[in-house]
Amino acid sequence: MSTHQSGAGYLRGIGTIVGLELRQRVRSVAWYVLLGVFAALLLAVTGLAFAVSSSWDSTGDTVYSIVVFFVLLLATLVSPALSGNAINGDRDAATLAPVQVTLATTGQIILGKLLAAWVTGLAFLAVAVPFLLVATLAGGVEPGVVAVSLLVLVFEVGVVAAVGVGLSGVLARPLFSVAVTYLVVAALSIGTLIAFGLGGAAVRSEVVETSRYLSYGDDSTYDCEEWQTSTYDSPRYDRVWGFLAANPYVILADATPTTFDGNGYPVDLFGQIKLGIRYAQQTPELERVYDECEQSEEELYPTGEEIIASTTPSWFVGMGIHLVLAAGALWWAWWRTRTPAGRLARGTRIA
Repeated sequence: MSTHQSGAGYLRGIGTIVGLELRQRVRSVAWYVLLGVFAALLLAVTGLAFAVSSSWDSTGDTVYSIVVFFVLLLATLVSPALSGNAINGDRDAATLAPVQVTLATTGQIILGKLLAAWVTGLAFLAVAVPFLLVATLAGGVEPGVVAVSLLVLVFEVGVVAAVGVGLSGVLARPLFSVAVTYLVVAALSIGTLIAFGLGGAAVRSEVVETSRYLSYGDDSTYDCEEWQTSTYDSPRYDRVWGFLAANPYVILADATPTTFDGNGYPVDLFGQIKLGIRYAQQTPELERVYDECEQSEEELYPTGEEIIASTTPSWFVGMGIHLVLAAGALWWAWWRTRTPAGRLARGTRIA
C-alpha cells in the first residue's frame, strides 16, 4: 500500500469515505423518522415561542433566540448517537478492516467519518432553517445576530461530531463510546453550570455592612440612631465564572451581537444570558455603608449595555477549549486506529 498521496488524491480518499458513510445513513428509514420528529418538535417550540413573545409584547428577537437555543439542544442530543459508533461500529460489523487494507490512510478514515458525522448533524440544522427564517421575518433580528448564531451552531455540531468519532476510535464498545460522548456533552452543558453554582457557593468572602437609620418619635420628630455594623458571607461567583466559558450555550450567547432596547437592556435571550454571565464577573462590594440620615441623590445603577461593555467576553476561550477537546479526541482515535496495530484491546474484532 502506497503511503504517499498527492493533495488531490488525499482529498478524493476522504470524499470516498464521506460518500460511503452518507449513503449508509440515507438508506436508513430511521434517519428520516428522526428528521421528522426533529421538525415536529421545532414546530411546537416555534409556536410556543411566538405565543410567549406575544404575551410579553416582544419582537422576533425573542422567538429567534429561543428557536436557536432549542436547535442547539436537539443537535447536541442527536449528534452523539450519530457519531459515537462511527469507528468501533464498523469494527464490530467487520467493515473497518477491508477499508484499512485499501489505499485509504488512517487519517483519511478518521477525517472522512468526522465530515460525514458533521454533515449528518448539519442536516438537522437545515431542517431548522424554515423555522429560523420565520422567526427572522417576524421582525427585529439583526443580520449579524443571524450570521454569528448560525456559525456557532455549525461549530458546536462539528465539535460534538469530532468528540463522538474520536471516542468511537478510542473505546472498543459502540454503546460505551456513545454513552461517554453523551457524558462529555452533559459535562460541558450541565456540569459547567453545577461547577459554577457550587464553586461560587463554596468560595465566599466576608461583607462588612455599616448602617444607620432614622428613629421617629411621637411628635413627628426624628433622630439618627447609632451606627450598627453587621457581617455576613457573600458568594464569590466572580472567581469561578470561568467554568461557564466552556458551556456551549454560553458560547452561543456570548458570541452573538447584542441588541438593546431604549433603556439599555437586551431584547433577546442571547443578550439576557450574556448579561447574567457578565454580572457574575463583577466583584461584590465587601464594605457597604447605608446612612438613612444622610440625604443623598438616588444611586444610579449601570444599565445592561454598560455592564456588557465594561466586562470581558469569553466565547473565544470556550471555542478554544472545544477545539482542543475535539482535536485531542481525533488524535487519540488516530493513534488507536492506525495500522499496523501494535496492541489491541482484549476482545477487539479485526475482521
